Amino acid sequence: MSREAPTFSPLYRQIKALILQALESGEWRPGQAIPSEQELAARFSVSQGTVRKAIDEMAAENLLVRKQGKGTYVASHNDPRALFRFLRLVPIDGDLSHPQSVPLDCWRAKAGQEASRMLGIELGAPIIIVRRLLKFATRPVVIDEIYLSGEIFHGLTSEVLQGWNGSLYSLFETRFGLRMIRAQERIRAVAADRNASEALKVAEGTPLLSVERVTYTYGDRPVEWRRGLYSTAEHFYLNELN
Repeated sequence: MSREAPTFSPLYRQIKALILQALESGEWRPGQAIPSEQELAARFSVSQGTVRKAIDEMAAENLLVRKQGKGTYVASHNDPRALFRFLRLVPIDGDLSHPQSVPLDCWRAKAGQEASRMLGIELGAPIIIVRRLLKFATRPVVIDEIYLSGEIFHGLTSEVLQGWNGSLYSLFETRFGLRMIRAQERIRAVAADRNASEALKVAEGTPLLSVERVTYTYGDRPVEWRRGLYSTAEHFYLNELN
């Protein structure tokens, strides 16, 4: 990484880009403290205020986490506070209990046109498809079908999924070194077909939310495409608009 000061404005955005490069290269791992603002200012030959502004923006984007009296850390999916950043289904009674992820199937395939387009990989490239249930208090609420690059997630099996106790994203981060930075979702209402009704324990024709998501890592690279069906009999989809 270059230690020379950026030459164009806004200066803090260039510092942000340099810090992102360090995160993408693995210089600072998820959950690890980054250097102090003073150290980063010396490294990039800029003021401490410029570094602070870059870090403030990255903290607002959930890339970094400030811990009072301890410093600034790389955000991690292993942090329990991160669970509901990507999972927006909230129980109506307000009890944010952690859901149970139940893997149903995991198999290898070749990318068709849609998977190729969504994941930015070649047609026919190896992919891994995962089906899983999310249960809240033993009740099935979400059925997901998840498409992943076979090259990136080489070694992901049903046994690996069944042996993992945390969230899928914490597994991807811990075992495959992939941190999910942002996601784009498309949501529409659908009626439960026979497969969905059996998986979610609802009657055929029950209204469900269909949630299609593409998730990105550093460099705005798509690494996951998933299609989920959400039962909202006892839950609602929460989205905060700022």
